[in-house]
Amino acid sequence: MYHHSGSVVREAAGSAAGVLDPCTRDTDAMLFQRCTWCGTAMYHRLLCPVCQGSELRTERSEGTGTVRHSTVVHRNTPAARNVSLVEMAEGFVVRGRVIGPPIGIHSGDRVRLSTAKDPVRGEPVFQLLDEPYRAWS
Repeated sequence: MYHHSGSVVREAAGSAAGVLDPCTRDTDAMLFQRCTWCGTAMYHRLLCPVCQGSELRTERSEGTGTVRHSTVVHRNTPAARNVSLVEMAEGFVVRGRVIGPPIGIHSGDRVRLSTAKDPVRGEPVFQLLDEPYRAWS
């Protein structure tokens, strides 16, 4: 059985720590990992999906991206909400929610990070950078 020792030294963010350091989390920033061997960017992984390397360094995302897929969910919620896959500028894909009318969010829309962690669902929240009612005109 494994017991966590209190004497373990934590590495700072930006180093090859392998996992996200909970001490450096910021509510306005999205942290991701980059493989030190092949340079692949990924979100919350233990191993690189390309080369299976375990030496991952934590980096901070600039917060802009593009919606790759969006769907409307009616389950376990009082009102319809969207769930979107957003490809960030750094090259990784993250699942999150885009603020706005669910019918008005389309693939290819540019978004910016609004909140790194929704207090209810724990997923990132984005806002549209372009006109939100494009589909209604």
